[in-house]
Amino acid sequence: MIPLMKMLLHICCAPCSVMCVETLRGGGVEMELYWYNPNIHPFTEYRSRRDCAVQYAKSLGITLITKDHYGLRDFIASLEKTESGRFDVPGRCAFCYRLRLEQTARAAKERGFDAFSTSLLVSPYQNHEVIKTTGYEAAQRYGVDFFYRDWRPFFREGQRKARAAGCYMQKYCGCIFSEEERFGGVT
Repeated sequence: MIPLMKMLLHICCAPCSVMCVETLRGGGVEMELYWYNPNIHPFTEYRSRRDCAVQYAKSLGITLITKDHYGLRDFIASLEKTESGRFDVPGRCAFCYRLRLEQTARAAKERGFDAFSTSLLVSPYQNHEVIKTTGYEAAQRYGVDFFYRDWRPFFREGQRKARAAGCYMQKYCGCIFSEEERFGGVT
């Protein structure tokens, strides 16, 4: 089968990428995976997700490009602040999407891919409209197509397959603020 396109797929984690990879492969897309997630904290969580992504890619025989940067300090320093000087915690997701999709678009352009996308689009917990808008903006900026697909209907199946494959299953989105929200530390 001649591939319809050559895509760089940003993966936030192995479990979220399972159905994205499966459906893209079934559709004749030639792809490589891209790991760039400086938003994931603390370091032990970052390492667990990264290592699982590496093993997952190997198990599928798919190239995983890693831009391996644990970016806690950079991530926190880059967050916008409100007028009161506090971090704009509610606005962090848009910042986070932009950070990762800009880097993925840049890498896709530099490496000669036709398009890029992200496994963030499988999660019912993410803001698809913001991801989509951010992806198209990055595509325009770097001159490479953004491939949007709503993979949310495949979320539960992907999670089931990831568990069966022995993937590390995270308990929160990734940043230190989402960890705080997940485990009840928000006041």
